[in-house]
Amino acid sequence: MSAGGTASPDQVSVGVLVSAVRRDVIDAAVAGCGVGAKRSDGKLPPHVVAYLTMALCLFTDDDYEEVATKVTGSLSRFGCWDASWTVPTASGITQARKRLGPKVMVEVFEGVAAAVATSDTRGAWLRGWRLLAIDGFEVDLPDTPGNAAEFGYAGSGKHRSAYPKARVVALAECGTHAFLAAEVGSYETGEKTLAQRLYPRLRDDELLTADRNFYSWEAWDTAAATGAALLWRAPTQLTLPVVAVLPDGSYLTVLINPKVRGAGRRRQILAAAEAGTEAHPDEAHLVRAVEYDVPDREGNGTGELIVLLSSITDPADAAAGDLADAYHERWEQETANDQLKTHLRGPGRILRSRLPELVHQEIWAWLTVHYALSVLIARAAEAADLDPDGISYSHVLRTTRRTATGTAGFSPSGLD
Repeated sequence: MSAGGTASPDQVSVGVLVSAVRRDVIDAAVAGCGVGAKRSDGKLPPHVVAYLTMALCLFTDDDYEEVATKVTGSLSRFGCWDASWTVPTASGITQARKRLGPKVMVEVFEGVAAAVATSDTRGAWLRGWRLLAIDGFEVDLPDTPGNAAEFGYAGSGKHRSAYPKARVVALAECGTHAFLAAEVGSYETGEKTLAQRLYPRLRDDELLTADRNFYSWEAWDTAAATGAALLWRAPTQLTLPVVAVLPDGSYLTVLINPKVRGAGRRRQILAAAEAGTEAHPDEAHLVRAVEYDVPDREGNGTGELIVLLSSITDPADAAAGDLADAYHERWEQETANDQLKTHLRGPGRILRSRLPELVHQEIWAWLTVHYALSVLIARAAEAADLDPDGISYSHVLRTTRRTATGTAGFSPSGLD
């Protein structure tokens, strides 16, 4: 980004991918997965296949050869393409993707997906905590025997979905919409199962927001053990005894492990909490509850009671209103999901890959492309002193596609 706040031509092109996904990250992933080039004169070495796979996720309306033709100019400018090579055929690209395998793009994504927001990024922080959200979504896949066996369908019989579906659960940075970590599984693998694999990646300077569907004792216990702050909506059936009412109207309560079944022991845990004595963390967690009403949220004339659970127990660290506002930022992940599925992928569009191993490869490439665009938007927003929400994702995506082989730049202030 130049001092004047204008993105250079290469930033708004396939150069977005090369800038955000460095060649050395790809080379390290290739080496780690043991899929290095077998021929020194091959025109599709692994690093080119990785960039090409990402480009396939950027140009969803074009076939393999069209995409390859579009990106060779940009890859050449960045030293990733030999001008003496010819554009590969569709079958050649497919074979090259098979050689690359499913794991390289996982390593590439995890090699680049670091936190994006800076201290100047609007909507990204609560006090000193970086705001994150966790959510899941489904991905429609080509209806092939391999994909059906690996991922399965939604429903069964006459109510079975038209296409096999993969399930993805991801951690996103609320302020920038950037996905920072993800897990991919079959449709029958539940969101809670995939989320459980993500919680250990949390850090103590992060605050994770989550909808009520993600709550369980095991999930809370695992996430809290990382030292990260938590702000989750409580499920309606969860019993929350009032331990102490706090000055801001929130109250302390206790989450008790369901394995503690004896009524006597449960009374002891509650009495200890009321006396200011913490129970063993294997048995209970002292948390704070914030309740507020959202009037007529569903448009049916009735209100909805929202109950939030937080590991931030001291109102001096974050008042009840601050926590309610922070939880509202969770909906930014819905925006990230929409960017990924509706804009980048295309509404109602299925993935390209007809083989399960290439489905995994494509999903991780897709997430990586979204991350690269999120970085571009965040940096443009900072240069123009804007909230990233004020920059149109659709406009950035159209500009990126349009200038893939061109030289046009743009000013961040012109992206709203």
